[in-house]
Amino acid sequence: MINTKNISTKIFFEEARKEITISDERKKLLTNIANIIIDEYRDREKINLNFICTHNSRRSQFAQAWSFFAVEYFELNNIFTYSGGTETTAFHRNTVKSLQKTGFTFNVIDFSHQNPRYLLSFEGSKKSILGFSKTYDHPDNSYPYIAITTCNSADENCPFIPDAITRFHLPYSDPKSSDNTELVSETYLNTNKQIAGEIYFIFDYIKDRI
Repeated sequence: MINTKNISTKIFFEEARKEITISDERKKLLTNIANIIIDEYRDREKINLNFICTHNSRRSQFAQAWSFFAVEYFELNNIFTYSGGTETTAFHRNTVKSLQKTGFTFNVIDFSHQNPRYLLSFEGSKKSILGFSKTYDHPDNSYPYIAITTCNSADENCPFIPDAITRFHLPYSDPKSSDNTELVSETYLNTNKQIAGEIYFIFDYIKDRI
């Protein structure tokens, strides 16, 4: 079991892959995503990933953060990660707290009670990414991109994403149900870990084949 007290991002990432269970059906989906990334990367020598969830508040933010980490961890070049929603809300504070517990650093660059903007980094990172809630077609999200929806409502509400090269549906359970309960830290950690472990699976596959 991962102990997140003073854990490094690297250790959490590696332990998440070891601890999570991925079904054969899910592995097939993750492998398909990885293969398309590889094919597009070879054609373009640069690829953008856009993780999309309704509010761009929780699951899509986790996925972008861990993909950002994975690019550096696996020493991959010219793979860029973004996230967005079908509407703008905020990078939820519980998502921020969970990522902080796993070694990410958040520097506030534009404070707003409604939707603050952060620069995300981690120990040893060469770059940072901008984290805030935005729509999937926000100008900060470079295109064309591979669209990966992370919640059922986003998949249903986005039948057509015009800038997407292709689109995958990779849903995760919503930790929102635990907000304002005693289970909030554990629930967000479990979602954090599941997404980290599956991102590891995707990028490990990519690294072996590029």
